[in-house]
This record gives sequence, structure tokens and C-alpha cells, in this order.
Amino acid sequence: MSLPTLADLRELGGSRVLLRLDLNVPVKNGAVQDATRIEASLPTLRWLLDRAGVVAACSHLGDAKGKPDPAFSLAPVAAVLEVALGRPVRFVADCLDPAAAEAAPGSLLLLENLRFHKGEKANDPEFAKQLAAPFTHYVNDAFGTAHRAHASVAAAPALFATGRKAAGVLMGAEVAALSRMVHDPEQPYVAVVGGAKISTKTAPLEALLERVEVLLIGGGMANTMLAAQGCSVGRSLVEPEMLETAAAVLQRAKERGVRLELPTDVVVADAISNPTRIAVAAADAVPAEMMIVDIGSSSRERFAAAIASARTVFWNGPMGVFETEEFAAGTMAVARALASSKAFTVVGGGESVMAVHHAGVADAIGHVSTGGGASLQYLTGEVLPAIAALEA
Repeated sequence: MSLPTLADLRELGGSRVLLRLDLNVPVKNGAVQDATRIEASLPTLRWLLDRAGVVAACSHLGDAKGKPDPAFSLAPVAAVLEVALGRPVRFVADCLDPAAAEAAPGSLLLLENLRFHKGEKANDPEFAKQLAAPFTHYVNDAFGTAHRAHASVAAAPALFATGRKAAGVLMGAEVAALSRMVHDPEQPYVAVVGGAKISTKTAPLEALLERVEVLLIGGGMANTMLAAQGCSVGRSLVEPEMLETAAAVLQRAKERGVRLELPTDVVVADAISNPTRIAVAAADAVPAEMMIVDIGSSSRERFAAAIASARTVFWNGPMGVFETEEFAAGTMAVARALASSKAFTVVGGGESVMAVHHAGVADAIGHVSTGGGASLQYLTGEVLPAIAALEA
């Protein structure tokens, strides 16, 4: 069965819809700091509000450890939603409160943080049953949590029949873009992978090696690969326990005929915070007292050239400590290269998404994914729990 969309929903007149969103936004002193995820949910909300009887949105925010915590309340999100939609949003202080069953047609409810109950992360069937009880339909538009087998994305949708559950607009767009990467990527396919640790991306790397022609690696994970080749990387972040795995990835790329490129020159510093020395070094000869903080200019040009020649590009993970302006050039160069590319481009992962926005090029990217872990897991070919539940 293919992923059901909003158009597949039946009998919406007078319905009560449980809508799983990703409203996990930064909140400080009771105010939402970044409303990007809220704004991304609006197309599905508007579609349902035009057609359904009652819509109750639910989400997690932070990690509330299975009990109420005011610091993780979704109440501030309700206020932002009211302004964005131009209509009242009734905040329900407990996600298991059956208020939706008695709400007037046309009502929009926002349920309190799902993770205030232990049953959410435990994928507890009884919790899922209580959560779903007041509702006739279920919609999931939270791709960022699609890889987690939690009650609101796995056990709850299993309680709804075909025609009464579907993916939202955002979820559908994510799956369409990533499916193209998995099943029908136009070659040359170039993947750019960065971030701190290879240990968190071993399976995606293996999957990418089955599909790409070129794999560009930067960030801390490149340090571990350089070290696995016997390079001197000074005080750079390295995962010693992953050296054998890194060597195996390099060997696998060679066997598959994949051009795996590591930085050949790097920006180094004596500290990440308040450095007194910043220099450029050969990637295989980093001074003992220095650490790699970014890719160098030659590597930036080489990576950009590879991206320019591609027909499909996927990017996940920064090239260095891009939160510090002096060490952001490599990550910004990748962002601009994707924006200039004529390829079908997908960016996934919080830091990479932040980078394309910071560079002001997000609108030039083919698809900016809202799910870091979910997008990587999808690329491995593994069926995500949320998608499996919708297709069942």
C-alpha cells in the first residue's frame, strides 16, 4: 500500500481529527524563539480546518521525562498558532483530556505535551488507546519524529482504519523527495555528509555507498577517517573506537567504485572558544597542539566543483564548527554550492538546515527536510515506524 494522503481521507464532515505535528520549537521565558516548525504545519492545519469538524493538534516539546514540566509546556505555541491562523486555539492542559469529543464543530485544539506521559515514548498501547479514543480520524505531519516508535506516531494510528488516517502535506512532501533519492536518483548523485561523529551515521553511509557516485565527507567524522588512514590530526575530535569502522567505509567505497573525498587542507585552531591561533594546515599534518575546525579553501573549491557536476545532491551535517563565524566558511561554501547547482538538491539535519537559512539560500534548495534522523534513516531504505503505521 502506498502512503495515504489527505485526499484519501473519507467521511470528514463532522469528523474529529487527531493531528500529530512537530511543534518541538525552542521556547525561552515562555516565548517561542523560532516558529519555523509551526509555520511548516500551517498548510495541513488549514486544509483540515476547511473540511473537518474538530481538529486537535498534538506534539512533544523537549524531553519531559514522562511527567508534567512547565518548562516544556506547549502553551506558548498555542499563542503563536492563534496569530498565524487568525482564529482561536483552545489549549488543553492534558493530552488525554477527552475535550475533543465535546468541542463545537470548527474548533481547533492544541493538546499539551505528549511526553508529559511515560506512555508516549514507551509506545504504550493503553496510552495510545486513550489518546485516540475521542477521534474519528488521524493525520501525521510530523516527519521529524517518523523514525521513532512512539505512541502518537506508531501505536495510535494503528487504531484507525484505511480512509481514516493519512499523511499531512509536509509528511507527503518529505517522503516524495526522499523516495526520489532512494529509488530513482539521477546520476551523478553526490552526497555531502558532515557532523561530529561517524558513529551516528554508519548505516546511512553504507546505504549511500550503494547509490552515490561521489561521497564528500567533512566535519568531525572526516577527522576519524583521516586518523584511520594514519594521518596526524593533532587534538582534533576523533572517535578512537570507530577507527576500524571508518577504515571499512573507506574500503567499501573503493570496492564500490565510489569517489570518497576527504578534506586535503583544513582550518586549525588552538581552541574552539576564544582561539589565540588560527591557521591552515594539510589535513594529514595537523600540528600536535592544534585541532581541525573547518575544511580549507582548496577543499571547499573541490567540494563545490563536485556538487556543480551533480544531477542529485543530498547534504547532511556541517563541515566544521560553523556556529563560530571564523569556522563557518566550509559549511557556507557547501550551502552556496547547493543553491547554485542545477541538480535536485535535498538538505536534511538541523545544522545543515540552519546553515542554508543562515546563508540565505533556503529558497534555492529543492527540498529542505524537517527531519534529520528521520531523513537519514529513510535513506537507509528502512521503513519508518510512522510511515508503516499509516500504510498498514
